[in-house]
Amino acid sequence: MTATAPQIRVKPRRGWTASQIVLTALGVAVSAVFLSPLVWALFTSLKSETEAVASPTHWLPENWTGQAWSAIFETGNITNWFVNSVVVSVCVTAVVVLTSALAGYGFARTEFRGKGVLMGLVMAGLMVSPAVLGVPLFTTVQQMGMVDTYWGMILPQCAHASMVYILYKFFQGIPRELEEAAFIDGAGRWRVFFTIVLPLSRPSLAAVGIFTFIGSWNNFLWPYMVTNNPDLMTMPNGIATVMNSYGIQWAQLMAGGLMAGLPLIIVFVFFQRQIVAGVAHTGLAGQ
Repeated sequence: MTATAPQIRVKPRRGWTASQIVLTALGVAVSAVFLSPLVWALFTSLKSETEAVASPTHWLPENWTGQAWSAIFETGNITNWFVNSVVVSVCVTAVVVLTSALAGYGFARTEFRGKGVLMGLVMAGLMVSPAVLGVPLFTTVQQMGMVDTYWGMILPQCAHASMVYILYKFFQGIPRELEEAAFIDGAGRWRVFFTIVLPLSRPSLAAVGIFTFIGSWNNFLWPYMVTNNPDLMTMPNGIATVMNSYGIQWAQLMAGGLMAGLPLIIVFVFFQRQIVAGVAHTGLAGQ
């Protein structure tokens, strides 16, 4: 007797519904709108300066050249600016994540006199524009002798009321029973915070860290105010200085902008899952 091979039933592939087609087309259209400036900047950076300002404009270069990319390296200290941006952004992110987690947990889990007033001050910080604080912050930094230093660029960026509020709302959603069980077992407040609360808060901490890093990397105003030393300039300030010194060279401007935005694109590509999970866990989408 010969054994017959079992028959595998293949389910027929279901066709797309009308709603799926409409949503896909809408997603492609929205993606094209958001990607078109990046594509335009890339093509413009591969043009000559004469062709970049030619009228009428056209998308694809007639003569492909990397002159703008080589010129931006020759006229500016790109490597030094990149290192400065990395140092400032990483330090700001680390301090903001730690201090915001401590402050948010303190507001969410401890009771002390004046808690409502302090929370009101934090909430008031959400309504104050950073530009308004520029002059008093610069005066304070100048009196402390931190102008043209890394500390002068880092410390004033480390107080984020929005990040404290995000983590405060997340910590409120953690079941208190987990902490009470640890307290019964003899764990102290600090041990509970570092061994129970923080591991449960990884999505929110990741979102806060990514948002802080992006904001610090893109910060132009404060490093511009507190730094006059070309060796301490960050990427946005350094590229703006080159453009101001040599006039508006549009191909170089696009090349520099792409170079400054490349780390943020990499961060989003590799950490988009953490960004979405952090927004979902913190409830930021509904704020």
